[in-house]
Amino acid sequence: MRIAVTGSIAIDQLMVFPGRFADHLIADRLDRISLSFLADSSEIRRGGAAANIAIGLGRLGLDPLLAGAVGTDFADYRDWLHDNGVDTALVRVSASLHTARFVCTTDADHNQIATFYSGAMAEAREISLVSTARQVEGIDLVVIAPNDPEAMRRHTEECRRLGLDFAADPSQQLARLNSKQTCELVEGARFLFTNEYEAALLQKRSGWSHHDVLQRVGTWITTLGANGVTVARAGRPDLRIPAVPTAEPADPTGAGDSFRAGFLAGAAWNWPHERAAQLGCAMATAVLESVGTQEHTLRKDDLLHRIENTYGTAAALEIAPRLTG
Repeated sequence: MRIAVTGSIAIDQLMVFPGRFADHLIADRLDRISLSFLADSSEIRRGGAAANIAIGLGRLGLDPLLAGAVGTDFADYRDWLHDNGVDTALVRVSASLHTARFVCTTDADHNQIATFYSGAMAEAREISLVSTARQVEGIDLVVIAPNDPEAMRRHTEECRRLGLDFAADPSQQLARLNSKQTCELVEGARFLFTNEYEAALLQKRSGWSHHDVLQRVGTWITTLGANGVTVARAGRPDLRIPAVPTAEPADPTGAGDSFRAGFLAGAAWNWPHERAAQLGCAMATAVLESVGTQEHTLRKDDLLHRIENTYGTAAALEIAPRLTG
């Protein structure tokens, strides 16, 4: 299966606040928030949801196509993506805007406050999957990750027109989508990815119940942080996959994207959803233990050790043949 990943490509500025955001919020003053948090550290890293997912797929040997818009400051990032097995032929370079920037502060409880500057990402709506399908043979699945909202809408409609399976991953963009836009991005998806908060927000935005959503998508995957993942399908019992534990969490940014890469790799290899989610959880924990969304190293022995300890020997033996060195 050849996977094209559309969405944001960004530079991340990641900061750590040693306290708890909750200690500085006053319940009856939430309509007039004016806060400043003194960070202990600040790191500049490569990121963006689509790039993070593509990096994970590339490191697993799936040769993903990345489609997104970047600025003229992209040259070093492009080399990095190539070195990690990502095809960037479909990346659009803006003539005037800088690559998008994600600024995120994480507190001691791993809560996050973030701001995203779109920059060149606004030009992603100019990328056409119709012309892409003509250029590249064998695209089997398109991931619609957080992006310029108009680009997300266009890519979703193009997938329907071309008969391409797509994975809906509206994530952070749910906050700015209206009811009609939310429904348009979800309807007919082979896979729908949300976290627990986004799952509730999606239902609020769309007006659909949990049952209604499952009537409109193939599989709904919801990440639950330390509580693992649920995989829901209409007419079947939900699967609950526990998280791979860690004693050394460093930064949660990008863990969800890495989970998606592992799950989608399993789908590409025709694994059962349970096995795909187990690989995704192992990859998410590897990211959780590093600072930066792409700075971790995937090692076969480490992943299999995590999987065997959490899910048992049978799971590790079934997953092992697909993992590269």
